[in-house]
Amino acid sequence: MSDNVIKFRKPKPPRKAPNPMLRKLMIIAVVIIVFAAAWAYFQVTGAPAP
Repeated sequence: MSDNVIKFRKPKPPRKAPNPMLRKLMIIAVVIIVFAAAWAYFQVTGAPAP
């Protein structure tokens, strides 16, 4: 019935592509955190490293 009515809508913002450098930095940060946690564990418990 109202097919001839113009509907003004906001255009959807373009989707940003993920930054591959940010992904690499996140992986490096996780690896460093894991090694630091393992070092802290062995320092606190006094258990010999495998």
